[in-house]
Amino acid sequence: MNKRTTALSLGITLLVLIAGTVGGSFYMLKYALSPENRGKDMAGSLTYMEEMYPQITPWVDSLQNAHALRDTFITAPDGTRLHAFYARASRPRKETAVIVHGYTDNAIRMFHIGYMYNRSLDYNILLPDLRYSGLSGGNALQMGWLDRKDVMQWIDTAPALFGDSIEAVVHGISMGAATTMMLSGEQLPAYVRCFVEDCGYTSVWEQFSKELKERFGLPPFPLLYTASWLCQWKNGWNFHEASAEKQIARCHKPMLFIHGDKDDFVPTWMVYEVYKAKPDPKALWIVPNAGHATSYLLYPEEYTQRVKRFVEDNLNDRP
Repeated sequence: MNKRTTALSLGITLLVLIAGTVGGSFYMLKYALSPENRGKDMAGSLTYMEEMYPQITPWVDSLQNAHALRDTFITAPDGTRLHAFYARASRPRKETAVIVHGYTDNAIRMFHIGYMYNRSLDYNILLPDLRYSGLSGGNALQMGWLDRKDVMQWIDTAPALFGDSIEAVVHGISMGAATTMMLSGEQLPAYVRCFVEDCGYTSVWEQFSKELKERFGLPPFPLLYTASWLCQWKNGWNFHEASAEKQIARCHKPMLFIHGDKDDFVPTWMVYEVYKAKPDPKALWIVPNAGHATSYLLYPEEYTQRVKRFVEDNLNDRP
């Protein structure tokens, strides 16, 4: 009888642990991939950006008054409708920037980088809303892994918007930088010449491990493993495969790495790992006293000049 009681108790305890782990994994997946998303608030995002970067206001106003800041939509292979803003340079130009936003952001929250390329450098710009952001569909963030395919589809549409002879840079910040690194390892059109990644993470696994420990005091096992399996079931990808570090090892086009030395959200050590994994050509700028995604805010002129030099050195056949 005692053996049966012990076995029953162990069985119940095991079931409770399994149920707790599965429940916790569902919670984690919702917490991480379907959070309350400021990126759905378009008007609030513009107000925020104009407060943080007042220099963009006359630029945005001039584009809107001229009906030059335009919307465009595509449909992903799974049927999800995706949105982007685009604007052309002040004169016909080949130079084009595809600009990719971060976690719980949207295209509007990259208008400072749009300003840099379109107003300061006079490039064409294309700013997609990633899934579950802005005016794009989807019910969950994809942490760059599925987003890389969507951005590749946007890259394919760029010649129809700006002309067949374009030469493009892909520039992402935070999750957008991870997206940029993840897509850099794919087969891309020849007109994609180079990349700029600003404070992207090495992999979803390492970023979520860090967040799980810091926010909840928990180790990766077992919760992160089961959450990764659930993500595979729900979204078709898992946390291990979503690796910027692995993808970037296959990239042979030039990339500029930017990271603040005070970044504690995507820790600064991560940029050294992805930089090491990337074959030449490449360049690295560690930004003094910059936290997460604040390098342009703190040093707009130096940021612009460094990006300009790097990109112009790597866009071929300039007029």
